Amino acid sequence: MSRVTDAVEALARPIVEEEGCSLWAVEYVREAGTWFLRVFIDKDGGVDIADCERISRRLDPVLDEADPIPDSYVFEVGSAGIERELKRPSDFEQFIGAEVELKFYQPINGRKSVVGKLMGYDNGDVTVGDVTYKKQQVAQVRLHLSI
Repeated sequence: MSRVTDAVEALARPIVEEEGCSLWAVEYVREAGTWFLRVFIDKDGGVDIADCERISRRLDPVLDEADPIPDSYVFEVGSAGIERELKRPSDFEQFIGAEVELKFYQPINGRKSVVGKLMGYDNGDVTVGDVTYKKQQVAQVRLHLSI
């Protein structure tokens, strides 16, 4: 994690938790020449717009005062989403048994991705179904919603 996201996470976590939510992730990225600071939240039963608005209104002045980002940026608070990315070991532990989509850096057996049940996670290696994919092979893991 970068120093910016670490600093924002430390500022955001208490506010997010006081509002009855959990902090899923903090992202600081440049898109089309503009910097975006995104705080992703989660809650049992799902996050709604009112949760995002309350947290945004409380966190915005805290960020202005602490000033962890010297440049201008767009600030957003949103839901982690139903097809959220799994990154930390705790994310994988929480969703063992859930359906996920793995995207690979290079095709494996002619495929750039695979969908299946998350069966395990060990130091970056991800087991889907009965196949374990090495950390070096896996570019991204997201929850997958089958329609």
